[in-house]
Amino acid sequence: MKSKPLSSDNPTALRRRAEARLSKRKIVKQSDLSTQRLFHELEVHRIELEMQNAELQKTRDELEVSLEKITDLYDFAPVGYFSIDESGVVLDANLKSAALLGVERSRLIKRSLLLFVDQKSHPVLMAFLKNVLAEPKDQECEVLLLKKGGGSFWAVFRATSAVCPVGSRRWCRVAFGDITARKQVEEAQRRLEDMADTNLGLNREIVRRQAVEQDLKKSEQNQGRLLEQARHMQGQLRHLSHQILQAQEEERLRISRDLHDEIAQTLVGINVQLATLTREAAGGPKGLQQKIECAQQMVEKSVENVHQFARKLRPALLDDLGLIPALHAFMKTFTKQTGVHTSLTAIAAVERLDTAKRTVLFRVAQEALTNVARHAQASRVAVIIQKLPDGICMKIKDDGKSFQVDSVLHGKGRQHLGMLGMRERLEMVGGSFEVESAPGKGTAIIAEIPLGKAARAAR
Repeated sequence: MKSKPLSSDNPTALRRRAEARLSKRKIVKQSDLSTQRLFHELEVHRIELEMQNAELQKTRDELEVSLEKITDLYDFAPVGYFSIDESGVVLDANLKSAALLGVERSRLIKRSLLLFVDQKSHPVLMAFLKNVLAEPKDQECEVLLLKKGGGSFWAVFRATSAVCPVGSRRWCRVAFGDITARKQVEEAQRRLEDMADTNLGLNREIVRRQAVEQDLKKSEQNQGRLLEQARHMQGQLRHLSHQILQAQEEERLRISRDLHDEIAQTLVGINVQLATLTREAAGGPKGLQQKIECAQQMVEKSVENVHQFARKLRPALLDDLGLIPALHAFMKTFTKQTGVHTSLTAIAAVERLDTAKRTVLFRVAQEALTNVARHAQASRVAVIIQKLPDGICMKIKDDGKSFQVDSVLHGKGRQHLGMLGMRERLEMVGGSFEVESAPGKGTAIIAEIPLGKAARAAR
């Protein structure tokens, strides 16, 4: 609070006031004029001093009242106040700060504030004081304060640097308040956010588990279908095994009959011719040359029949020259026997396949052409062998009549054994088998065999 200016600040006005006050008093007449003037001056000065003393007393009283008000405002403020030097020593403090820390104010003055700050907050406080004293602007930080006798609370420090006399220590004024409730609210809010995130994660996990449950249900259904397919395929395998055994027996019977009807009869004829030659050789050489030639022809026919049986069981060209010459020879014979025109288009890379894979391709082509001759009523057949990015593809296309592929591949009966045999042969070497048939477009047999890593993966 500002005091009124003293009259001594204006000596002329003060003198006029003193003379006016003196004129009201009765002055004793003096004979000596100089003495009278001296006395008058002394009286004026005395009155001036009295007036100045009165003004000073009034100003002092007003200052004491103002100081008392300021002290009350300082001590009983709702926040704590510190005066702190650059090393963290408390120079002054109000009653609220002492109450917040739970100590007497006298035990707080001239002690380091770090004694009342949690160890983890020491670096924060010292950096705060350094920044406050370095820059003349308001600064703020949050520290954890310790109460005497135990307990702690969070406080926010707000400070600004003070003007220091030359040569004195630097210090700053700090106001602080308890923000524990706010911290608790923030912590509660953070926990709520964490719980919200957790709930969101739980919801996502629930959705994921529901999706997994649906996938498991679908997997169970798929497993059921796969089990049913496995049972069906097992039945097909049993049926196929039965058909293979039956076909083997029939093939043995056919070979046995062929040997009996052709080779055996030819050999019997040779034996008869040899016996005749023996008898005629004893009677004379007449006609002997002709009968020897007849016996030679019968022997040659027998040898040819044996060669034919051997080629049907295993063509020698496949082992000696490769797949392409073997297919070419077989298709040439097929055209001569059936009248169906054939064409072969192949790449040389197919000969780099191992023996097992080349044999499978030959048997598939052999079985496919046999089926064309038996069922397709076709006039043309094309065999195309081409390179794939990771394998070899052989396609056998005819212009004959079509059929229902599913009924043939999944049906029962000996008429389906050829298709199943081709598929089984390809699957044994990691290949795949496909049949395409449509009315007016004929039938296409597609056999693919992978190479390298693709073959191992397929197997």
